[in-house]
Amino acid sequence: MVRGGRWAVLGVAAVLTLAGCGHGHPPAETRPVFESADKLPEKLGKDGTTIRVGDPDAKVTVHLYEDPRCPVCEEFETTGGSPQLREATLARRAVTEYTLASFLDDRLGGSGSKKAVNALRAALAQGKFVEYHEVLYANQPEEIVDGFTDARLLALAGQVEGLRGPEFDAAVKTMKYRSFVTASEAAYERAGGAKDPKGPGTPTAVINDRRIPAEYNGLLFEGDTFAELLREIHARPWEWEQTPL
Repeated sequence: MVRGGRWAVLGVAAVLTLAGCGHGHPPAETRPVFESADKLPEKLGKDGTTIRVGDPDAKVTVHLYEDPRCPVCEEFETTGGSPQLREATLARRAVTEYTLASFLDDRLGGSGSKKAVNALRAALAQGKFVEYHEVLYANQPEEIVDGFTDARLLALAGQVEGLRGPEFDAAVKTMKYRSFVTASEAAYERAGGAKDPKGPGTPTAVINDRRIPAEYNGLLFEGDTFAELLREIHARPWEWEQTPL
């Protein structure tokens, strides 16, 4: 639970958000903010599964756990707090990390999550992860529809300048990064710990090594509140480290 001081305000906002769960969130204007991100650092972490985007010296690190087929992840990415996180990352106030899960394939049937994670890893090899990640969520098929086929993933890649080419196309068609997909899902499951051995749920955010509790996960979908949280942590990271959650 978030208690005391400035964080109590954020806790109340989160509770109010959760009270409206099931009714959706008001639509917000979305626009591609990574269209000029060619100079933004992006690389694979030493653990072999974490994709890290942004200035390594940024004071705020936001680690996201997502599944490409997850509609709640799509909500976070398009109308929730992600646009504000992207702007903070572009401004080098934050660095964003991703662990990409694919459990929805086993739960719903199909292979769309695995194929999308493989394609995102292929985009990282081309230095185009952030742009392609944004395009996939902006064009996510219905969760029950196994819509991330090879053909669809390649067609969407055409929206990212410089991504399509023999190397990327072959990686998508052959599942070149199959081992990465498997390792990433395993990393996601480990993140749940003993309490959640199947994984913490998606989307989950860990900020400066502190996981947002499930009961406050609603703040991820309130763009202004999430942006304020990021600003406060950037300005006073020690307060966040000392805040009981």
